[in-house]
Amino acid sequence: MSNKKILWISLAIILGGILITTLIFSTEPEAQREGATVETAMLVDVVSAKRGTFEPVIVATGTVQPVEDVTISPLVSGQIIRRDPAFTPGGFVKKNEVLLQIDPSDYRNTLELRKSELMQSQTTLATEMGRQQIAQQDLQLIADDSLFGGGPLSEDERQLVLRKPQLNAVKANIGASKAAVDQARLNLERTTIRAPFDAHILNQNVTKGSQVSPGDDLGRIVGTDHYWVTATVPVSKLQWLSFPRNDTEKGAKVRIENRTAWSPNTYREGYLDKQIGALDGQTRLARVLIRVADPLATKKESEGMPKLMIGAFVEVQIQADTIPNVIRLNRDYLRSNETVWVMKDEKLEIRNVDIVLNDDEYAYISKGLEDGEKVVITDLSTVTNGIGLRTSLETAEKENKE
Repeated sequence: MSNKKILWISLAIILGGILITTLIFSTEPEAQREGATVETAMLVDVVSAKRGTFEPVIVATGTVQPVEDVTISPLVSGQIIRRDPAFTPGGFVKKNEVLLQIDPSDYRNTLELRKSELMQSQTTLATEMGRQQIAQQDLQLIADDSLFGGGPLSEDERQLVLRKPQLNAVKANIGASKAAVDQARLNLERTTIRAPFDAHILNQNVTKGSQVSPGDDLGRIVGTDHYWVTATVPVSKLQWLSFPRNDTEKGAKVRIENRTAWSPNTYREGYLDKQIGALDGQTRLARVLIRVADPLATKKESEGMPKLMIGAFVEVQIQADTIPNVIRLNRDYLRSNETVWVMKDEKLEIRNVDIVLNDDEYAYISKGLEDGEKVVITDLSTVTNGIGLRTSLETAEKENKE
């Protein structure tokens, strides 16, 4: 084949390609423009805003601590001659149950001595009262003598004649003897160490045969009727929490969970008890006390419930006061600077809203959003007032019409 023929064939191929390309581009522009028009509105998901009355739940963390916490310490010295078997770490004791017995022998003897001293003082008083009668007679004789020229007695002289100083001294001795008897009896009673309330034993530092003195640390006990959970909440949320006004009322209900130690869906119930009048020094949050009854589940009605442990970290869900006439919106749908994206007439509106309260899951909105309006929940890369929006439902309807 000659070079001339090859050249003509090449030119024919090039011209054919140009014609085919021109034909393709000349027939497609209308379809591309139509597709571009359809895709200008951004596809989003929306939820309808609903106005109503709601009960927020404020979630916080707290620490378990005892309401009654006592270090057992003797008030008298002596040797321990008996220790109750229940007075061991982990044991339970009832109110007034004997925990320890100090040897009472010396204190019993001292009481008897003080009683005998009191009897002696009372005998001295009886003797002195007899002398008082004689003194009265002597005073009468002195008064008779004064009628025949003797001068009248001064008040001090009358007191001496009537033996008033001696009588006062005897009465003082009797008072001191009675006080000594009472003290000796009290010391004898103090040799028996009893539980001041229903208690759980945390520590036991003494046993039979130990020598103890006032101030020694014999053990630590905590009350079993109630525990506290100390929780921290923002100061702004205190206005929505209900505390009891007296000892007969209960505060707001609280659900207590320990997800690291308890089974799923296991919880204890408590009630707001008190607000501590000082902020936490590190977090600057308000501190509240939550009272939990029967924390160690020792009573029949608490059977099967988890036990609270002192020092444990727990999560508390506090039932806040009811908020009427607000929109409740998931906090994930709030945008920066307390704004909400609303779809209205297939356009985007960026709304400023007034938030009454935020709990762990929802925001409660009083203004800026109306009942039934569509809130955009899709994150958009381009956010401008007035941009076109569409939902998957609207797209499906258009496709069905076509």
